[in-house]
Amino acid sequence: MFDTLSDKLDSVFKKLRGHGRLTEQHIKATMREIRLVLLEADVNFRVVKDFVARVGERAVGQDVLKSLTPAQQVIKVVREELASLMGEGEDNQLDLAAKPPVALMLCGLQGAGKTTSCGKLALKLRREKRNPLLVPADIYRPAAIEQLKTLGRQLDIEVYDTQAGQDPVDICTRARQYAELNGFDTIILDTAGRLHIDGTLMDELKRIVANVAPQEILFVADAMTGQDAVTVAASFDQQLPLTGVILTKLDGDARGGAALSIRAVTGKPIKLIGMGEKLDALEHFHPDRMAQRILGMGDVLSLIEKAQSAVEAEDAAAMEAQLRKDGFTLETFLEQMQMIKKMGSLDSMLKMIPGAGKALKQAKGMQVPEDELKKIEAIIRSMTRKERLNHKILNGSRRLRIANGSGTRVQDVNQLLKRFTEAQKMMKKMQKMGPKGLKGMLGRGGGLPF
Repeated sequence: MFDTLSDKLDSVFKKLRGHGRLTEQHIKATMREIRLVLLEADVNFRVVKDFVARVGERAVGQDVLKSLTPAQQVIKVVREELASLMGEGEDNQLDLAAKPPVALMLCGLQGAGKTTSCGKLALKLRREKRNPLLVPADIYRPAAIEQLKTLGRQLDIEVYDTQAGQDPVDICTRARQYAELNGFDTIILDTAGRLHIDGTLMDELKRIVANVAPQEILFVADAMTGQDAVTVAASFDQQLPLTGVILTKLDGDARGGAALSIRAVTGKPIKLIGMGEKLDALEHFHPDRMAQRILGMGDVLSLIEKAQSAVEAEDAAAMEAQLRKDGFTLETFLEQMQMIKKMGSLDSMLKMIPGAGKALKQAKGMQVPEDELKKIEAIIRSMTRKERLNHKILNGSRRLRIANGSGTRVQDVNQLLKRFTEAQKMMKKMQKMGPKGLKGMLGRGGGLPF
């Protein structure tokens, strides 16, 4: 979502880097450009005005103007103010400390992704050792009830039995009683939405709040709708005691203005963000990490968390044992590819590595597209296990068989084997160099051939 914004801000900062010393005129010119970039990104104009004023005031301070690296100091100020704008330092964690069952109510307009977010949230909470119950309370759209039941079956999470025509307040009240009697510690209420805000909808939501007293009332906003999402969030906040925001579709190609504006306009923290269509693509929101992503600085902490959640400790230990026993083979490489796929798209992961996304943009022909990885996987899967453990036995006839089996060309098989042989040599070198081997090789500009 922030690619365009990141590129434009980087262009602004490049101009600053060309000056050994900055003057107030340089700062003023930079603030004007940042203001235009943020407005083009669909950030609320009042938010832009306040943000630029704060950055400008700090940037003309003596610490910046007298610094040996003034451009870096300005970037540091922008990063800190972006993080502050999105709520850094505030408590944006879900409040789950109340007496169970804790009620979490999701509200918003139709199409924002409430029902899918309910499923994603239930999966996230279960992974955090909680026992959630999904509650379909949108009786006006029968497809919503069936959608939540389908999600429940996919995730193996119970869904409270709801029928169209029942009173939503009664559904939520009875679901809470059911959860208490059956050992659920969390209930997630999927409430009705409308195409636009109306009094009937708000009255119903207010009655649910009055009868169930949810610990969290989360407004679900579609980040792709830009300032409309911010306007609707402000309207909901005027009539309901919202406790936070879930931003969906943050992996889309919108300009990002909603993500930067919604907390400043509503005063409510962004608690969760949807980063993809998969049911595990719901993350806790970290303002400081998002600010780093926007400025192209990567997000290594989130990448580590993704790896930890995708790869079980036992699997990692088994992989290490296998590497020690058999060395780096096509079999272990295939298993590593499967682990990486659990973490999300390659593109999204590269953006979390400082400098990697920018380097790949500059080296246009060096990108590894998802289709290329699929082709590599197809080739390896067309081999026997014996061939994967020892690729040196692959003669001409075997390579032809593998190419036919994977729907590729013999040249593709040959290219994979050549690159894999290079990777094997690199792995052997790193083993000889010890734990610092990978860091040292990458530090000299090297890189894995896959």
